[in-house]
Amino acid sequence: MLIQFTNKGIYCKQAGIYIDPWKPVDRAVITHAHSDHARLGSKEYLAHTQSENILKYRLGNISLQTLDYYQPIHINGVKISLYPAGHIIGSAQVRLEYKGEIWVVSGDYKVKTDNYTVPFEPVKCQHFITESTFGLPVYNFPEAEVVNKSLNNWVHQNAEEGFNSVIIGYALGKAQRILEALETDLPILLHTTIYNTNEALGFDNSPYIKFTQDFKRELLNPGIVLATGTVLGSPWMKRFEPYKLAVCSGWMQLRGARRRSNADIGIVMSDHADWQGLNEAVTATGAENIYVTHGYKTNFSKWLREEKKLNAQEVETLFEGDGIENESKETNPKETPS
Repeated sequence: MLIQFTNKGIYCKQAGIYIDPWKPVDRAVITHAHSDHARLGSKEYLAHTQSENILKYRLGNISLQTLDYYQPIHINGVKISLYPAGHIIGSAQVRLEYKGEIWVVSGDYKVKTDNYTVPFEPVKCQHFITESTFGLPVYNFPEAEVVNKSLNNWVHQNAEEGFNSVIIGYALGKAQRILEALETDLPILLHTTIYNTNEALGFDNSPYIKFTQDFKRELLNPGIVLATGTVLGSPWMKRFEPYKLAVCSGWMQLRGARRRSNADIGIVMSDHADWQGLNEAVTATGAENIYVTHGYKTNFSKWLREEKKLNAQEVETLFEGDGIENESKETNPKETPS
């Protein structure tokens, strides 16, 4: 087969490349810049053009080649091209073709559009490697318009009652989506990691306040604070009292997850496919062979075998998917969060 699953990562021997390897290799193709897919130590990297600055920000002075979507390259007879994954800025599916055999490594992906990232595009293939972060029927995410309205209504109500709105989300992907969703004239303060990530992405920071140690709460009075999960339960939060807390994550669909986060509100905002999206994506590829890498992989692969009659199997990887508890790994390795 064209693709092998090894202890270093997903390997294409014919091209001599690994896709999102979790150990250092000679040549790594990166689907997106989250830290469980883009790791330090490889000699050469290939990724989408929009991932260039954020990968260099996170990984340092790496040897990096970039491609636009649909722009093919050939390595030892293997045709390699990138297609939109809809997960975060620069996220890509990797299509590999050799002698009529076609594989697609999807990385992390989102089928529902968010009016911000380039929408997911299904790619026809015989072999499809998929995540299953939210691979249970209980996960049925609302459309972006519904999510955005809920977030804005909550923020405006807090302001009317004299509360700051502290919103928690990933520094890369979620934070930019939240900022695009907000419709307000209230001052917005950014956690240092989010501010710096925005700069690396080329995101316009001019409307926002960067947090510094000499922050004065009068700058808000009231306003919005956008931070990462690293601040939950920390003294850092006391600076913004009185405040209400929102956590933005697909996990917020479950009442137990909302309760454990101690949030006043859980905003069901995910950069991953929900149950319906996963099924739509798999079906749209036309692939008969499905490899499930992380998340509810046992449940999802069993469903695909029994209900879809596909050759679906679980694959052991070190990918982690979404989770507020993973936020500490989503900062720049060279940066100490403030």
